[in-house]
Amino acid sequence: MKNHPTRREFLKATGAAAAVAPFILPSRVWADAPSKKLSLGFIGVGTMGRGHLGTFLTYDDVQIVAVAEVSKIRRDSAVENVNKTYAIRAELPKYKGCGVHVDFRELLARKDVDAVVIATPDHWHTIPAIQAAAAKKDIYCEKPLTVTVADALAVVAAARKHDIVFQTGSQQRTEFGGRFRKAVEVIRSGRLGKIKTVRVGVGGAAIPCDLPAQDTPVGTDWNLWLGPAPERAFNEVLCPRDVHKHFPAWRNYREYAGGGMSDMGAHHFDIAQWALGMDENGPVEIIPPADGAASAGLVFKYANGIEMIHGGPSGCTFEGSAGTLYVDRGKIESHPASILTEALGEKDFKLADIGNSHRRNWLDCIRSRKRPVADVAIGASTSILCTLGNLGYQLRRKLKWDPKIHQFVNDAEANGLLSRKGRGEWKSA
Repeated sequence: MKNHPTRREFLKATGAAAAVAPFILPSRVWADAPSKKLSLGFIGVGTMGRGHLGTFLTYDDVQIVAVAEVSKIRRDSAVENVNKTYAIRAELPKYKGCGVHVDFRELLARKDVDAVVIATPDHWHTIPAIQAAAAKKDIYCEKPLTVTVADALAVVAAARKHDIVFQTGSQQRTEFGGRFRKAVEVIRSGRLGKIKTVRVGVGGAAIPCDLPAQDTPVGTDWNLWLGPAPERAFNEVLCPRDVHKHFPAWRNYREYAGGGMSDMGAHHFDIAQWALGMDENGPVEIIPPADGAASAGLVFKYANGIEMIHGGPSGCTFEGSAGTLYVDRGKIESHPASILTEALGEKDFKLADIGNSHRRNWLDCIRSRKRPVADVAIGASTSILCTLGNLGYQLRRKLKWDPKIHQFVNDAEANGLLSRKGRGEWKSA
């Protein structure tokens, strides 16, 4: 399986990724039949997947037709939810039941699936996304987009090659009372003056997995859960035995994710780069803390002199020559207060009005063929930044990065960590 494009192919494929709203992708059936229900398939129905499924079940213009999940108890629960919900809807008299699959490839082969929601553990985003794109399915994929830099580039290239609408689940760009959008407008209008420092408060870097072996529960396809990750024994910390309501701790481990650095980092670093106008760019240096800490202190340096520091209160703190601005999901404040209280003028930077639902933005873009607010190239850029932070903590030395070609400068060891070989049938070329 060839997942990774050349650098030239990637750069050609992404184009001007930040020009989100005006760019219209080639039309398919949705531009011609706006009244048609969109048929969705779900790949992964853990906590996040189940949340997405519950929301999409309330939409009149979509219909969930299939679910793929490696855990029988979660798979059965999701399918029962779909079937019960649609059974009482008069507008679906011909509904015959939700399709049930263990292997996502069977779901992607279905002709009645128009688009997919991917809410698997992070190490399982890349391959389903690339195969879904090849099958011409539009995609909503949870954040962070990928675990490695090479995979992030490959997913963007696949989405562009097959002209699909791809929304990354970075919903802070849309929701939470518009606080993050307000912050972006204020900062990009110059209200803080020249930005000097950004502090991003999220969790620490990923660690190697050292969990003990447990017996695999009946009804769980553990080999498929592992997929491209290294072979190891089952542990319920990674794959819960039940229909759980918590976020499993596979997020902490390097083999499957990027720790808090990539988990909440995929939200807050995303906002930081958006506010700085860096959606198509990235840092030129990654400097880990001298004290050996893995929870905070790493610095990303940008070519324009801005330093983005991993650490501080939850959310993003922007420090400029004319004041500071702090924003998190439940709060936005500035010093002086006038930075936020004074209305923006006609010449100030303003974002397009796209509503307050990330999922709805995706559906609207499927019909219009426009790129959504968290387009795949934006998701890739944020994912790459988080991965660079993890590699900085892992290697414990200053790293020079070329954001144009997505390579470390004169550092073979670091460049060797930009991709992974995979495992068994899930090996990458």
